[in-house]
Amino acid sequence: MESSFDIDVDRYEEPMAADPIQRPDTRRTRRVALGLAALAAVWVAAYALNEHVWTWLLGGLFRMDLTGQFGGAVHFFFYDTVKILLLLSGLMFVIGLLRASLNVERARAFLEGRGLFVGLFMAVVLGVVTPFCSCSSIPLFMGFVAAGIPLSITLTFLIASPLVSEIAAIMIGAHFGVDVAVAYVVAGSLLSMAIGFVLSRFDLDRWVEPMVFATRMARLRADGHIPTLAERVDAAREDVREIFTRVWAWVVVGVAIGAAIHGWVPADFFASFAGPDNPLAVPLVTLFAVPLYVNGGGVVPIGEALWSKGLPLGTVMAFMMSAIALSIPEAIMLRRVMKPPLLGIFFGAVTVGIIVVGYLFNLLYA
Repeated sequence: MESSFDIDVDRYEEPMAADPIQRPDTRRTRRVALGLAALAAVWVAAYALNEHVWTWLLGGLFRMDLTGQFGGAVHFFFYDTVKILLLLSGLMFVIGLLRASLNVERARAFLEGRGLFVGLFMAVVLGVVTPFCSCSSIPLFMGFVAAGIPLSITLTFLIASPLVSEIAAIMIGAHFGVDVAVAYVVAGSLLSMAIGFVLSRFDLDRWVEPMVFATRMARLRADGHIPTLAERVDAAREDVREIFTRVWAWVVVGVAIGAAIHGWVPADFFASFAGPDNPLAVPLVTLFAVPLYVNGGGVVPIGEALWSKGLPLGTVMAFMMSAIALSIPEAIMLRRVMKPPLLGIFFGAVTVGIIVVGYLFNLLYA
């Protein structure tokens, strides 16, 4: 009887003991979820209204000529600074939450089990479908590195995301022909994978700044603990704060440099020294396009103007690819997450690859 009575008591008391503990957790989880939804709505609204607000403020309230060089540069600076800071904070927060749910060991095992080629190919596909410029890709790159994804794969994404622009591909197809657009996408994808493959042969992790790895989310999961939603939010918020305080000033400086030279170099400047008779035209336009800091939609009309002035297609392609894949602001911001040797290797490899693509296009479309 005592044994039966003890069992009945246990069965009766167990739910009563568990219920007071579960209810507060459920209510807190609901509050956190509602807070996240409200925060997401505010972020989306801020991102969508960003350009319109600066256009109204500068062009309407202060009556600046936004089509002029000075007004355009000022508008570019404020709009792009806010855009990149919003992307930096928003993407790092989302990646922090996802990283808490991701089994890093399993993700690495998945990539390793499929081979390096599959990992590089997936990085290119992700890069193509993410409509980011060279600077806007950096937050995702930081999140992938912190999550333990192999550096060669994350660098492949960092190259492919701006380089293989779907906007540029559509515009190239409209201005240069569908065959040229297809060749552009294939060349950019193969270039990204080739650089990633070469870099995978070397140990480059030692040239990534330690702060990329030392996030709170990584520490939170270090002992195998499965964090709650509230813990994930707190950790993601701390990661954003830590990274944001380290990077924001470099974002402002980088965009300021890009705004100062944005659109100030006329097409005739390139046509004067990069004509078909100059064998060094491809490397010259590749280097001179870096300071322009334009996206795929902005660089194609410039490329078409150069093409109409008689520049070979490969020279024009090298110009466009360099302008959208490399930039001085990107270098300044990447310096916060890469040590100088890796930064030099990255920019050097992409520059050489674009030059090779330019010469190949000149041979194929001579």
